[in-house]
Amino acid sequence: MTDLVPALLGAPPAMLIREADDVRDYARLRSRVFVDEQRLFVRSDRDDRDDDPRTIVLEARSPDGALLGGVRLGPAADGPDIGWWAGGRLAVDAGVRGAQRIGPALIRAACAHAERHGALRFDATVQTRWQRMFERLGWHAVRPVTVAGRPHTLMRWPIGRIAALAAATKAPLGGLLHGLRPGGAGFVGDDGAPVPGSDLIAACDAILPSMVERDPDWAGWCAVLVNVNDLSAMGATPVGLLNTVAGKDAAAVAKVLAGLRRAADAYGVPILGGHTQLGVPAALAATAIGRAAHPVPGGGGRPGQAVRLTVDLGGDWRPGYHGRQWDSTSRRTGEELRAMLGYVAAARPAAAKDVSMAGIAGTLGMLAEASGCGAVLDVGAVPRPAGASMGDWLTCFPGFAMLTTGSTRDTPAGPAVTVECGVLVPGSGVRLRWPDGELTEAVHSGVTGMGRAA
Repeated sequence: MTDLVPALLGAPPAMLIREADDVRDYARLRSRVFVDEQRLFVRSDRDDRDDDPRTIVLEARSPDGALLGGVRLGPAADGPDIGWWAGGRLAVDAGVRGAQRIGPALIRAACAHAERHGALRFDATVQTRWQRMFERLGWHAVRPVTVAGRPHTLMRWPIGRIAALAAATKAPLGGLLHGLRPGGAGFVGDDGAPVPGSDLIAACDAILPSMVERDPDWAGWCAVLVNVNDLSAMGATPVGLLNTVAGKDAAAVAKVLAGLRRAADAYGVPILGGHTQLGVPAALAATAIGRAAHPVPGGGGRPGQAVRLTVDLGGDWRPGYHGRQWDSTSRRTGEELRAMLGYVAAARPAAAKDVSMAGIAGTLGMLAEASGCGAVLDVGAVPRPAGASMGDWLTCFPGFAMLTTGSTRDTPAGPAVTVECGVLVPGSGVRLRWPDGELTEAVHSGVTGMGRAA
């Protein structure tokens, strides 16, 4: 009797959706649908996407292995995968179409698959009669197009990965810091804060307690890394570091201090003192002091200025943090690290921001917000390691990465590379520009809610 319940409720039959190892059944189904039934193509519906080894086919099969439907997806353009994917050739066997909802299940699976592979743009050109179905599933219509002489609609799946990261990491700041104006006029929202009446710059960062607990040596290294990067973004030379570390016992704290000491030695920054507490949950925070006669503001950008990314592409994902933390710094010599730190001070850009946990796109949104404008990021021009998808790369913490705008001096940055990859524009938020000229929204408006720095 219980076997009748799904049928009475109109539920779809049991099915398994997975990547196809052999696409011959799917190819035959496509031919029946698009050539024989719909006569959309004369002899074959194959195209160059079928010959691309990066193309993935998802199949829906019944418990007995019968093919119910399939869809293909993969990078939309030739060359390196820059996070622009397209789906297509969605076909469902005529005997199971309609109430069994196999097509929508395949569409949802394709969206999840594309995002899991780092896509930041996912398009599909669908027959206009199916536009409403895609819209009910959350897709947006872009514009009408014609394919094989028939009306179609270019549809786009909204991928909110960048906006969600910015909201989770930075959006509460405006409300929390209302009335404080940290950094003072012209430096609100900056990576560090000028100390009034001096050439000192102070920066402070805390490390996630879970990271201190799980990876104490790396946490200690990062406590130095993030602080000296903050000083570097303002063109400051670090002169010392203080830290507060806590843990369940002396052995746990010693592991944190070992990483902190290694990083301090590598960067040539003395540890001036701090505070240690035992018998409590893991915690770590550090404050760095530097000097800059003329600090570079994060809010010094203006519409029309070019955006450049200076980034170290060496290294790999930190074990245990794949897709979230790129580790190049722990493999660099002290000379290389200090050369990168000195880039902003020597280049003297109009504005600079150290790429933070909001990622490259989110940090660009912070720079634009502090500058009272918006930004466009040219995805195809962003320098990226071969081992990172574009979705991961634009949303991870990349070790050493600086965003700068305006004219700069021609300045080397040690092992880091500098590439022009965007522009500041009137308005707000961040849009991604793709090689075909399309713009997609990455950050809708201001990131922090703190507004313009000046």
